Amino acid sequence: MFLVSGGVTKFAKAHPEMDFRLMVKRACDQALAEVPNLTADRIDGTRISYFSDHFTRQLKAASMVQDYLGMNPKGSVRIEWGGATGGECFQAAYEAVASGRMDVCLAAGFETMSRVATWKGNEFIALASDTNYDFPLGGFYTGYYALMVVRHMYEYLRRSKFANVKDEREAQRRAIAEGQRVMSWVSVKNHRNALHNPYAQYPKRLTVDDVLRSEMISYPLTREQICTMSDGAATAILCTEPVARELTDRPVRVTGVGTGTDTMRLADRPFGRVPLYPHERAADYAKLDYPGVHSFRAGRAAGLEAYRMAGLTDPIHQLDFIELHDAYASSEIQTYEDLGLCKYGEGYDFTLSGAPFLKHLEYGLPVPEAGKIPVNPSGGLIACGHPVGATGLMQAVFALWQLQGSVAKHFGDPTLQIANAKRGAIHSHAGTGSAVTVSILERGF
Repeated sequence: MFLVSGGVTKFAKAHPEMDFRLMVKRACDQALAEVPNLTADRIDGTRISYFSDHFTRQLKAASMVQDYLGMNPKGSVRIEWGGATGGECFQAAYEAVASGRMDVCLAAGFETMSRVATWKGNEFIALASDTNYDFPLGGFYTGYYALMVVRHMYEYLRRSKFANVKDEREAQRRAIAEGQRVMSWVSVKNHRNALHNPYAQYPKRLTVDDVLRSEMISYPLTREQICTMSDGAATAILCTEPVARELTDRPVRVTGVGTGTDTMRLADRPFGRVPLYPHERAADYAKLDYPGVHSFRAGRAAGLEAYRMAGLTDPIHQLDFIELHDAYASSEIQTYEDLGLCKYGEGYDFTLSGAPFLKHLEYGLPVPEAGKIPVNPSGGLIACGHPVGATGLMQAVFALWQLQGSVAKHFGDPTLQIANAKRGAIHSHAGTGSAVTVSILERGF
């Protein structure tokens, strides 16, 4: 099953000149222009994603998109899965084709988050937590992620690098300070990458000090370590192999898909054994309380399924890049571990090694292992923005262009092109890790 084309609007704080239908239409037109032999009448149906009716102030907005694209009376399904909405839309389109139901399926996603004030938008997003339990306690997501990363820092920095500090409060203070510093490296990386991505909302050249001095949003997370609400749309066209061979000589095969879930309420998450990747050993985690609130079990489950389907046994060496759901700099580091790029507990050192940085860019940081496994070469959510229903599809489109070797064509700049990229992963994440998708994409027939 193949991904043959995609389109993206610029992600922006607001697109007042476009409603959601026109944004999707422009992304769809871009995708169709890439494959001239494919006309709209050959698309068998659609999967359309957006997160919240609250932002559009319109129920059944997917039906309005279907109409605006001229797709009636073909079949369509609206997809919603929190922050992973776009990633699940991509997999729903994959399943529509892989099942034999369709030869060609259009996946389209959007969000228009600028239509409400920021505080109100945060409230709408918070409704994706348990409204009987978490939400009444002030459950904005920055608070949840701050809580989770503080526990992550305690589990992996306090107990290792600062184990000899006897005063508990001082030890934890040092652990958090070190964690904040390393999270700032992620922000520097992603904003710096985005300087070469014309679709990104916040391209910036930052220093670690710039990140640390930015406004504190929810301790220890600062403004530059958090993604923002956005307007934007993205589309992806998936099809069978015979159709792909007719349409393009540079298709991308979808070789693995995986999903994982976890409890909505953090307090309900159990403790047990770590599900292992083939390159890991149970002895590595004999003393780890897993997943607790410091790791995303859903991410591990999605990775296990996708890797197994794609035949991956050692992702750090078998993937050329990952577009990863970095709604927070903290969650990018946590996800390095969930996806097996490093062991649990090694995410901070993995960041400092430079492994997830691009080799040929200057970040103002010592990154000796840069290029080992570039993560978010596009700039990720932190720099590109996060119009929720479009984000996972945006990742698919950027991955497509990497694997086609067409980044220079689409970005007008070759800087972010990873040389000879053959295989990549896209990762989409919802809630506090309550739903995650991972998809593996490979170049060519």
